[in-house]
Amino acid sequence: MSLNPVRPWRNVYRRKSRQIMVGKVPVGGDAPISVQTMTNTDTSDVKATLDQVLRAADVGADIVRVSTPDEASTKALKEICRESPVPIVADIHFHYRRAIEAAEAGAACLRINPGNIGDEKRVREVIAAAKDHGCSIRIGVNAGSLEKHLLEKYGEPCPEAMVESALEHIRILEDNDFREYKVSVKASDVFLSAAAYQALAEATDAPLHLGITEAGGLISGTVKSAIGLGNLLWMGIGDTIRVSLSADPVEEVKVGYEILKSLGLRTRGVQIISCPSCARQGFDVIKTVEALEKRLEHIKQPMSLSIIGCVVNGPGEALMTDIGFTGGGAGSGMIYLAGKQSHKMSNEQMIDEIVRLVEERAEKLAAEAQAAEAAAQ
Repeated sequence: MSLNPVRPWRNVYRRKSRQIMVGKVPVGGDAPISVQTMTNTDTSDVKATLDQVLRAADVGADIVRVSTPDEASTKALKEICRESPVPIVADIHFHYRRAIEAAEAGAACLRINPGNIGDEKRVREVIAAAKDHGCSIRIGVNAGSLEKHLLEKYGEPCPEAMVESALEHIRILEDNDFREYKVSVKASDVFLSAAAYQALAEATDAPLHLGITEAGGLISGTVKSAIGLGNLLWMGIGDTIRVSLSADPVEEVKVGYEILKSLGLRTRGVQIISCPSCARQGFDVIKTVEALEKRLEHIKQPMSLSIIGCVVNGPGEALMTDIGFTGGGAGSGMIYLAGKQSHKMSNEQMIDEIVRLVEERAEKLAAEAQAAEAAAQ
């Protein structure tokens, strides 16, 4: 929950949901909203797949999903799961046997699609495998692959059809005494997704996996996801998210974190507040921000940084950030620390100085966190 007693208009009150475990990651309840992505390599290529998993984990992915369309993929999954630093979700479509093999290989969670996994008998076999191997399950409803009987009943994919699909599958899991599940009702249409998730949030206390599926490329998909997921999260709906982009999985993780950071729901790395720049700028804001984003990618400790081109808004933004730089003209600007003026710095040296200050603060925060952890033990 994001609570701000000083600025209550920033509060986000999260929906109360049950908590399950995806490997070592708690999902639901009061756990932080986790960020997921999915590899796009051939899963049977262990080296390529693990490389993507490691890169995604390095930028903050809490959970990574891999597709397991064939037996070669589920065989490779054993090594992938063993070497991965984060829990692995096996993505299952059509072949229920792949789900059983994935559970045996060490997957932390099985994603099954009610629209194509098969009859109830097959689902029961998947549930048995999940129980035997300590897996959770994601019921993954998708507007593009709804069950035939629901399409015939409703005429087209709609929120009611998607929620009914999810509830039918929930019934099967619970009838078989299985409650370690989360649910998603994804569509590429933002309105359809949002309406389905709102209705599902009222119908179940299960943790919800949010996503706007097949959202598009990096820019268009980011916008659609920010609108759809952002509104749901603002309403308190959602326990784990995946941003679906036709882009590098690393970009999905970055966008996911930025959405959560904008709502105060997660903090990781440097949040840069910068102006779009204009004729008043005392330095090249755009190039400076581009350079800082690259040079500060390795920072994991949360902090805020304002980069403002002139003194119209610069001092005010710096008042609200940990570190700031405001252009002042004549080839130099002012460095702010904790909202207060610290020292002047030339534009040529400004980037190196900001990186130094950020790294210095990151080291201090890391040391404080380690000390607090040691004191708690």
